[in-house]
Amino acid sequence: MRLNFNSIFVIKPYKWENIWVFDDDRAGLVREPFVAGTDDMLDAVIRREEIPNPDAGVLLYFSSQPFPGAHLELDWLRQEFGGNLYAWRAMEMEGWLCPSLSCYFQEPPEKLYVQIKPTRPDSPGNPA
Repeated sequence: MRLNFNSIFVIKPYKWENIWVFDDDRAGLVREPFVAGTDDMLDAVIRREEIPNPDAGVLLYFSSQPFPGAHLELDWLRQEFGGNLYAWRAMEMEGWLCPSLSCYFQEPPEKLYVQIKPTRPDSPGNPA
């Protein structure tokens, strides 16, 4: 089930039990984990960009088209274990995205562009 035809999607990853996860009510995803390298990519960008209070959540923008401010350009490598493996060549990192990628894209994009920003302190789910 693909959600819509947005060109840029936004999710809010947060730490749960020391694991990066996200929820998306529209897609029926609850605590969908980032694993197999994508969690390490998140940590690398957060450190590099000095995102404050990341464990409370960050905003993750992603698109199959380039957009201003994108921190990562990921190249599709291959399908693997029902998901898709992507490379962040600039940092020599690889990460696996699970089949829930199909909630956002009909086919796995050849490239994914990602930007990570801090959430507002008064954002729902963040401690005040």
